[in-house]
Amino acid sequence: MGKLKRRSKKIAEREAARGIHPRLTPPVDNWDEDLPDKAEEQHYPPQLIRVNAINDVWMEIPRYVNYGWGGIWFVVIIFLIPLYIIIQSIYKVGISSDLIFNGLTVLSIIFFLFFFKKVLFEPRGAPVRFNRKRQKVYVYEYQRSIWPWKRWHPVIKVFDWADIHAERVLMAGHADWGHRIYCAVCKPGTVEVMDRFILTWTVGSVFDAYGLWSHCCHYMQAKPVPTAPLLTKAPASWTPFNTVRWPADIDRESTTAPDSQPT
Repeated sequence: MGKLKRRSKKIAEREAARGIHPRLTPPVDNWDEDLPDKAEEQHYPPQLIRVNAINDVWMEIPRYVNYGWGGIWFVVIIFLIPLYIIIQSIYKVGISSDLIFNGLTVLSIIFFLFFFKKVLFEPRGAPVRFNRKRQKVYVYEYQRSIWPWKRWHPVIKVFDWADIHAERVLMAGHADWGHRIYCAVCKPGTVEVMDRFILTWTVGSVFDAYGLWSHCCHYMQAKPVPTAPLLTKAPASWTPFNTVRWPADIDRESTTAPDSQPT
């Protein structure tokens, strides 16, 4: 972690020497640059990376976490080994009175249930919806707990498009090396950040990151945009069912114009 902090500090010092400073307060961690605001000229043509749906009213883009997913399944399989040994031991000699053994048993069960629940229920491609008729952005987040027996549930955040600014992050020295786009939600008329969400997880090409932000800006301004994404194949999540379930009222609101009547 110290190495990463030193690298981030060097990047910040280099940008400061060039006279480039973050305009938002506070800036995102590993900040590399602020992207043009919505009303400003975009320097790169609009281009989707992936898309679930796009029409004249709304657009939904998935955000696929592109690292660690296979590793989680590996952890689940690894934890099956001590669980199997524990179950065999209990079956043969009964419940132990050894506190260390019992503690390891409880920890093994908790870790197994946590990671097993994570790969089955946490959506890998949590989406963001842009409704250009309402000028709203709907962010699908997933609230999980370290305790696997607690209820994990989606959290839908709704923001005004006018309050959103974009920052690019360079994830140098990470397992998911590349570029991310963060959307900062500021207090109206200010650069004071109230919340943030990821627009795209790490992509290798900075031009893909630029193109995605440009596409969102053009789309929300009702400018012509391409509807064909760069990538059409979704990465495997290995879940046996759909893990993204929008609440009915939010689903209806985010996919309709303000004057639409519910059917």
